[in-house]
Amino acid sequence: MNNALSTELDPADLINLDSLLSTEEIALRNKVRGFVNESIKPHIASWYENAQFPLEIVPELAKLGLLGMHLEGYGCAGRSAVEYGLAGSELEAGDSGLRTFVSVQGSLAMSAIYKHGSEEQKQQWLPQMAAGEAIGCFGLTEPSAGSDPSSMTTFARRDGDDWVINGTKRWIGLANVAQVAVIWAQTEGGIRGFVVPTQTPGFKATAIEPKLSMRASIQCEIELTDLRLPADAVLPNVVGLKGPFSCLNEARYGIIWGAMGAARDSFEVALKYSQERMQFDKPLAGYQLTQQKLVDMALEINKGYLLALHIGRMKDAGTLDLHQISVGKLNNCREAIAICREARTILGGNGITLDYSPLRHANNLESVRTYEGTDEVHTLILGNKLTGVPAFR
Repeated sequence: MNNALSTELDPADLINLDSLLSTEEIALRNKVRGFVNESIKPHIASWYENAQFPLEIVPELAKLGLLGMHLEGYGCAGRSAVEYGLAGSELEAGDSGLRTFVSVQGSLAMSAIYKHGSEEQKQQWLPQMAAGEAIGCFGLTEPSAGSDPSSMTTFARRDGDDWVINGTKRWIGLANVAQVAVIWAQTEGGIRGFVVPTQTPGFKATAIEPKLSMRASIQCEIELTDLRLPADAVLPNVVGLKGPFSCLNEARYGIIWGAMGAARDSFEVALKYSQERMQFDKPLAGYQLTQQKLVDMALEINKGYLLALHIGRMKDAGTLDLHQISVGKLNNCREAIAICREARTILGGNGITLDYSPLRHANNLESVRTYEGTDEVHTLILGNKLTGVPAFR
């Protein structure tokens, strides 16, 4: 482990968190941080204002090895869970929408093919997706089936050797720019996943707009109308909701880290502003109320990163229980949005402009705390763990 202090990099770090990271982990984090500082932060305000996802950064993310980075082989980087988390934290310090791209591509679409696909499906799609040459999306949520995916109405029926799918999916990231979609549908034999080239007749993706959150990202509604697929389009190695849930848990894990990246960036912006903004002949940072706000934010950021790291180490060791992902997702999203809002108060009226990041982060986190399991869903997962009584219905 590296015992060198790095408070210059992380002004919120009150407990020398870097002493818990290896030299390789710190190097990866700093590499991604440099990319975000140079290629994301100078442009993110205009991307957000114009509701533009910058497709031009996809090849750069691929060169950094961030697409499917936790997967082995097929051109993927084979990085650890902790390294994936550190990278996600840095990306979300730039913007939640950019970390979400990496999550949809790697934790959802690529993971579904990697975990449940045939060797032919893996060979066809994973190298392209790792290289950023093909973008994927993950079609699970429906207009009336969000927290309860078992109630999905999208249906795939057999027609000879083919499958024919009809239905609607909603809030599907990247669908209108994707080359391949993993679509989950009811069948007579249970819920199945299908690998769908998006040029297939009967596939239509329309961007959902306007949005007040995740504006530098793409979410779509997908209409599936008599979409015909060959027999080998089905993911052969899974039946039932355990298929999509195994991918959702990968995405939920990334959020544990990502939310803290947004929080940390908001804190750093507020800290710098408070040191420079003069009121009543001294900087805001010299007032007790401001210092209390900064201290409270920094404490929660430190605790949030400790929680993320502990969960990441357990994931790498193979000892992670699924409810522990809910602990991290629920806590870190809840604390991150409170930190971003508090950081905005230090900025005063200037904080409502896109010149500063905290309110943009807070708006994005309204989506982050909702997708991959709402606060309520994760609360009930943990309530079930504590009491042994499921309370979902």
